[in-house]
Amino acid sequence: MTVSFKVRAATPDDGSAIMALIIELAEFEKLRHQVTGTAELLAEHLGGESPAIEGLVAVNGDEILGYALFFSTYSTFRTQPGLYLEDVYVRPAFRRRGIATALIGKIAAIALERHCGRFEWAVLDWNERAIAVYKGLGAEVLPDWRVCRVEGDRLLQLAKKSD
Repeated sequence: MTVSFKVRAATPDDGSAIMALIIELAEFEKLRHQVTGTAELLAEHLGGESPAIEGLVAVNGDEILGYALFFSTYSTFRTQPGLYLEDVYVRPAFRRRGIATALIGKIAAIALERHCGRFEWAVLDWNERAIAVYKGLGAEVLPDWRVCRVEGDRLLQLAKKSD
């Protein structure tokens, strides 16, 4: 079944719909227990003078079929800005129709417009289907890098080390 869609910039008004899809993504990744954010905060972070995150949505009419959220980074080795894809998600009924490719491709175009040296993201090591898709898009899955994360009480404890 062919689905027509267009990709447009996400707005604060999309916060609730995107948050519902974030929850779907978290359930798929078996990480629902880690979702503590709200649609209101997401909307706030998508808007304002200096948004914390940017987004794209794939839509058919008023229905959001998928989304991608990204933010700016910087490479000291390249001395160039970059973009980091935090999430890309397409509702299951609309997968394998080019929507994720269109979302990722649009962010790649934005990266080029902004003279970025990199566009990168992480993928769970068990998500072989996504890894295959990303490799098919030309992404290199880096074997030597691991994500480091400090949050919650550990973040508070680490911040105290600045005193």
